[in-house]
Amino acid sequence: MDGVERQESSSVPGAGPARRRFLGLCAGVGLGAAAACEQVAPAHRSAAPDARLPEAERDRPGTADWRIGSLGAPDAIAGYADRVSVAPGEEFGLSVSTTAAAFRVSALRVGWYGGKQARRVWFSPRIPGRAQRSPAILSGTRTVRADWPRTLTVDTTGWPEGAYLLRLEAESGHQRYVPLILRSTHGAGRTVLLHAPATWQAYNRWGGLSLYAGSDGSYAGRSLAVTFDRPYDQNGAEKFLVYEWAAVVLAERLGIPLAYTTGTDVHADPGVLAGATAVVCLGHDEYWTPEQRRHVTAARDAGTNIAFLGANTCFRRVRIEASDSGPGRTVVCYKSSYTADPCFPARPALVTTDFRAAPGADPESSLTGVLYEGYPVDAPYVVTAPDHWLYEGTGVRAGAGFDHLVGVEYDRVIPGTAAPGPLEITARSPPGVRRPAQPQRLGVLHRGRRRRGLRDRHHALGGGPDGGHRRRQPAPRHGRGHPRLRHPHHGEPAARLRRGPGGPPPPGATPQRRAGVRHRPGVTPARAPCGGGVRVSSGPVRSTMAACC
Repeated sequence: MDGVERQESSSVPGAGPARRRFLGLCAGVGLGAAAACEQVAPAHRSAAPDARLPEAERDRPGTADWRIGSLGAPDAIAGYADRVSVAPGEEFGLSVSTTAAAFRVSALRVGWYGGKQARRVWFSPRIPGRAQRSPAILSGTRTVRADWPRTLTVDTTGWPEGAYLLRLEAESGHQRYVPLILRSTHGAGRTVLLHAPATWQAYNRWGGLSLYAGSDGSYAGRSLAVTFDRPYDQNGAEKFLVYEWAAVVLAERLGIPLAYTTGTDVHADPGVLAGATAVVCLGHDEYWTPEQRRHVTAARDAGTNIAFLGANTCFRRVRIEASDSGPGRTVVCYKSSYTADPCFPARPALVTTDFRAAPGADPESSLTGVLYEGYPVDAPYVVTAPDHWLYEGTGVRAGAGFDHLVGVEYDRVIPGTAAPGPLEITARSPPGVRRPAQPQRLGVLHRGRRRRGLRDRHHALGGGPDGGHRRRQPAPRHGRGHPRLRHPHHGEPAARLRRGPGGPPPPGATPQRRAGVRHRPGVTPARAPCGGGVRVSSGPVRSTMAACC
């Protein structure tokens, strides 16, 4: 198709049941399986919506050819945007390096689109290619910067809000993605999908270094700050595709009113959270600034429901700082080297280490209801409260277990630690950690002071002070499934359970990295990272759902 389609669709008034179905699907079943349902009915639609809003897209034809056909060598083609997100109508720059004579760019919006799962809303003309210079490394923080000149400027006028994959297409046939969020400016009455670019960047090893490892692979040689002024490694959008893509496809398929933003945007301006029905942290969302945490907590306390679809959420405290290219381009996290952080010791609340650690200890459980505890883990998800609304329509019974659904990391409820409110346990898991660790709990809903299975992995829901719910799951392998898979045993489209991750890997995953298997570069055992899980806040009951991964 040429240019941007302007086909009219319809809005989604009061999609409460669909939103609840979405949270239920995300809760105890593994998000990939949830997205797999082939008969999910969208919310009722009526008048034609604003073309910039996500619901304007739902009846438009998709683009089957959106995946990468061939990566080629790392230098075949790569690039990055000078903005993590833009509002519809704003411009952004792309810096591209390629060994090909020329390339093109396709802007692919992620959604259901009748099962095609993306739509091309724009493509560029042929652009001459050139190989850019090698990256520079800033000695003080070992930060890798590409610092390439801008190759082209892209105008997003006419693009609807949503999650985009910009596919760089070299004439040699090789391709790579650049992720971009077309953020919403208003989220009142909507479910806000919160993307995690700070975490994407923390694990990015383009140029040889990340916040986990140096060029020699050692933890000691790791970067202390990383920048968005460089491409992402592998296919260019691996963390988005593994942890967030399936949730976006599912949410769009269900037809609920959506808004899109990122953690770095909420850090700078929480306006999109005002009046939101729910906020969904989509997957592995480990790196938060104190400002982002404060803004999300305030939204919860004002009555917005919060769902966390991954364990280890809000585990690392970071700062977002400017670079030579502009504001908000650098993610700073000194971790165990926090005494070298310029904020130490004068400003302990801004020292970049684990939230629960000194000098400014503020455990993440006060937001999430649970604490990250273990990696790696491979355990079943065992239902303990089958009558809870999370499991409506599934037919599950108490004691029903789903093998391999909990992993590769997990959280659990720990008595005596800060919590947002009473929790309820809806599922739990027996021990299954592949290193010395305590038993864990899966589905935990805390109500009052009753807490059971204190050392099992937990799936938890808890309440905020003003009615906002939060939901946290025992880290089922969310986001790793494929929206077209079906569970062989349960016919209810609203919430099918799948036994383990199963199915093909998400698009872009390398064949050897089976879904649900190791998701991060090598880490020293003493500093094991944290990962996926689920927490959801919903309705006037204001509960929190927690998950382990």
